[in-house]
Amino acid sequence: MATINCPTTLECPALPRVTLSQAVIDLMESIALQESALSHILCAESLKMKTALAMNEIDLCKLLEVNDSATNMVHAVANLELVLKEKLEFISNNLYYPSADNGAADQ
Repeated sequence: MATINCPTTLECPALPRVTLSQAVIDLMESIALQESALSHILCAESLKMKTALAMNEIDLCKLLEVNDSATNMVHAVANLELVLKEKLEFISNNLYYPSADNGAADQ
């Protein structure tokens, strides 16, 4: 059996230092991009269903398979939406603190 020699110290790539505000903005942007991607997936599922329904020679069994596929995708997207909601709630509950200056200006 061969042995693998691993280095004793692992060097991780240096991450850029960002402010808390920039980190929150980056997280919010990532949520928005994921929401956009999920929207495109649902649109593609809709087009797939429309195309299947427009086919003249499609049998009921194949149509049910397309429907099951779309249903599974909608369930997967719904689960991802819950993850994104939790991510957004984490940001709003733990990372975002309005500055005192903004509150004083509103009064």
